[in-house]
Amino acid sequence: MPARITADSRYALYVNGREVAHGPVRGQPRRLSFDAVDLAPCLHPGENVIAVYVRYYGVANAFWMPAVPNTTLGRRGVLALEADLGEAGWLLSDESWRARKVDAWDPHWRDYVDHGPGVPLELFDARRFPQGWLEPDFDDRAWGSARPIAATHMGGFARSQPPTDPYGPLDPRSIAFLTGTTKLAARARVQVLEGSVDLTEANPLARLQAVTGLPTRSSEDVASWPIRVVPPEGGAVRLSLDMGAIVSGLVGFELDAPAGTVLDIAYGEEPLRPSLSMDRMRAGSRYIARGSEDRFRLFESTGFRYADLLIHGAVGPTTLHRFDVEERLYPWTGETGFRCSDDELQAIFDAGVRTVEVSSHDAFIDCPTREQRAWVGDAVVHQMVHLATNADWRLARHFVALADSPRPDGILPMSVAGDIEASGGFTIPDWSLHWGHALYNLYRYDGDREEVKGHLPTLERILRWYTPYRSSNGLLEDVPEWNLVDWSSVSTEGTSAVLTALWARGLREFAEMAAWLDERGSQAWAQALFASAREGFEVFWDEARGSYVDHLVGAERRPEMHQLAGALAIVSRLAPEERWQRIADTITDPARLVIRSWVGDGQGHQSWEKWDAQVRLGRYDIDWDVGREIVLAQPFMAYVVHDAVALAGRADRLPDLLRRWSQFLEGGHDTFGECWDFGTHAHGWSATPARDLVFYTLGVTPAEPGYLRARIAPRLGPLAWARGTVPTPHGPIRVYARPDEVVVETPVDATVEIEGAAAVDVRPGRHSFPAPAGASA
Repeated sequence: MPARITADSRYALYVNGREVAHGPVRGQPRRLSFDAVDLAPCLHPGENVIAVYVRYYGVANAFWMPAVPNTTLGRRGVLALEADLGEAGWLLSDESWRARKVDAWDPHWRDYVDHGPGVPLELFDARRFPQGWLEPDFDDRAWGSARPIAATHMGGFARSQPPTDPYGPLDPRSIAFLTGTTKLAARARVQVLEGSVDLTEANPLARLQAVTGLPTRSSEDVASWPIRVVPPEGGAVRLSLDMGAIVSGLVGFELDAPAGTVLDIAYGEEPLRPSLSMDRMRAGSRYIARGSEDRFRLFESTGFRYADLLIHGAVGPTTLHRFDVEERLYPWTGETGFRCSDDELQAIFDAGVRTVEVSSHDAFIDCPTREQRAWVGDAVVHQMVHLATNADWRLARHFVALADSPRPDGILPMSVAGDIEASGGFTIPDWSLHWGHALYNLYRYDGDREEVKGHLPTLERILRWYTPYRSSNGLLEDVPEWNLVDWSSVSTEGTSAVLTALWARGLREFAEMAAWLDERGSQAWAQALFASAREGFEVFWDEARGSYVDHLVGAERRPEMHQLAGALAIVSRLAPEERWQRIADTITDPARLVIRSWVGDGQGHQSWEKWDAQVRLGRYDIDWDVGREIVLAQPFMAYVVHDAVALAGRADRLPDLLRRWSQFLEGGHDTFGECWDFGTHAHGWSATPARDLVFYTLGVTPAEPGYLRARIAPRLGPLAWARGTVPTPHGPIRVYARPDEVVVETPVDATVEIEGAAAVDVRPGRHSFPAPAGASA
């Protein structure tokens, strides 16, 4: 029984009490999509019930932006559904449906969000909810009828079925449905508190923070479920749960409690404290028990490790039978993977994949915890990890399409399909250049000409956006808006080597794609700008130090030097090739590298004082030896550094460079954090090692667009062996490498490059190559 469904803003579809679909995927309103599902597996002989819950947000949040409404559509929650019943005709979303507007959810959730994450809170009063509404025997006679909503505007013809303004043609969902396992709490502690709960504080997170300082009557660790607690009269019990690592999905629980019992819940990446720094997540929810059949699963995805429950509000015992998280993540498919002889590097690879997994929802998101936004720059790392480790590349393509939503001046919003894009405010221009690199990745790995051609005009507009800021020597100067580049201390004031090189990488990649599509005029335009930048770039070269400085202020060449100035000079090809190895040696010299951030407080957090100094005063404080030391890139832009190291012929060094990521895998965490010195515990942009171990250690990359030919160049470095299976559009490539032998199995023509030996071209099939004496594979 094929069905199609969509809604503004989100829906959950149930058949006979079983959830069938949850959507639609985030997107811009005029590019609203629909989901196609089959209802038949959920049906049974006799009476069946189809039920839909629709949530309309009303105001923009981290993953939804409102439509520009006409007189009717775009102003309220709407549902469109149709199912083919065969000979019985069609089931349509019309006035035959029974409907009710539910007031069990507190509509004022945004009032309780104290700092910019934009993730909706769920404050739910079960006493106000029609229990059992999903079941066939539920009595809905008191409910009203659903009301068809027609498009009433000039040229709308009063249509009440798609396509209509402001939702566009309704394209089919282009990615898989989210899946996952159910995660249970690893540890629990019960504390009976002295004192009362401040009910004037409506924010559940703030309520829990307020009681962290209360004395306790008793405290005990609990090893098994169910957990029974008895809040003292007028007091509360605090139940602290540790999931063991970051999880991401729909929180669910079941309890027996007196009607009116309140569960205030705070979610966090770290144990709850009285105050939280700006870079830490802050999220909460509330459940008020009905007194019977108290089972609940949140509608919105939440990422966290620690959950604190404050149980209060009614006299009598509360028994919590379960508390779990039903993960909702993008699925990994196909025969893929990487294994190696080094346990530390194996753990790093696995953590990189898990980090991207928890950051892969209906879009690539920055993190599953604090924000869940679709940042345009961050996601280039997620995309490359998918290309290296997941046979399903649909989300890798979808990212490029979703983010192709430029402002009127051609540059992209820094985050799309949510509150930031809806605001139309300032952007991070260099994030658009990373999006351009993601398009280049699709050209290389997927090789879909129509797709690349469709997005190439947007990349040209991005590159043209920068041209008013070219100086007479072809370099970028005084580029406005927020040139973040990286959370580390990158100097971009004045004439910037880093911004020029990022832009030049985009020009070079654009020219290559234009040539592939036989768009010679566009190719020549980009090549001319690149040549001008390459000639002018020499002004940044520091011969004594062996790399490029960050910037000029006026005519003065400043001494600040970041890894990225040299790395981007290599990957953009602005640096002469004869310098590459020297640059790579310089920017990876541990004796010169320092960790610095313009916004870090040196104590593991971001600093409001530093933020304020930058925003109001434009002041960036330097506290390192700029004449000798080089600033280390944060985990995000490490992908560019590692690209440069590999291009310079030093890929064998990457396994040892990746060991720095082990610092994140402490205290039970199995994901990578946002930055070396502050930030979240799970940030997708930090997952570069998972890509590197496939692209550079196994050495599997495309030699021609669309993997029509592969390049296989293993560089084991310190490893005794490595093996892996790498996805391509034509089937997997398998590699097993040891210092004395490399075995490859390829479905396409390939060029095999064994270190110390001449490259060999091979046809599809299985091939074995002995390594030259004294060489490492």
